[in-house]
Amino acid sequence: MNLDVLSKNENQEITTRVKKIISQISDLITQKKLQPGDKLPAERILAEKFEVSRRSIRVAILKLESYGILISMPQSGTFVANIGPVALNGMVKDILSLGLPNFKSLVETRILLELKAVSLAAERRTEEDILRIQEALEAHKAKLLSGEDAVQEDLLFHLAIAKASGNVTMNQIMIGITPQIIVDFKKYHKDYDSLDELRIKEHFDIYEAIKNQNPELAEKRMKQHFKLLYEYCGVS
Repeated sequence: MNLDVLSKNENQEITTRVKKIISQISDLITQKKLQPGDKLPAERILAEKFEVSRRSIRVAILKLESYGILISMPQSGTFVANIGPVALNGMVKDILSLGLPNFKSLVETRILLELKAVSLAAERRTEEDILRIQEALEAHKAKLLSGEDAVQEDLLFHLAIAKASGNVTMNQIMIGITPQIIVDFKKYHKDYDSLDELRIKEHFDIYEAIKNQNPELAEKRMKQHFKLLYEYCGVS
């Protein structure tokens, strides 16, 4: 898995470009050139019309899909959600007013999601899930004991738990926010590398609770694992 993380400036540039495209698509709806239920023009046509790359169009479309404003139908195309122009315009305005999430907001979201995810994982996990979590656990431990950077393995351990929750939406959100959190935490927390043994033990304790299908204990151990994040970010 590639954990290359964009700089703040790069993120800002992409966000600005995508917001402009979203605003232009919104204008098409406002001007009634696109109605709820209509099919969106092809990416190539939109790219030419807005004078941007097809990749930027694709990112904007994916963002609008994630909010339910656009709906992609395999082999049919992408359509404007049939929820009425007033609601659509209101939702688009909300999206355009959103800024880049800061580290604390990402951490708060992750903690809320993952405490629920680990509880669900303990209830729903399959044998395949247990093997996936165990593999990530062992890979993380091996990297740390060899003195290597284990950011990717740390990420995969937590994503394996999210997958085991059986909640696709929760898993998708975790995939989106976890990489930046782990990288930022390692970057700014001076004591991170001195906590290897504690991290190994906490990961193992979480794994055991999930394996033994104990949701309450799994959530308790995950909360303990998040102690540094709580303290570092001032999350209550």
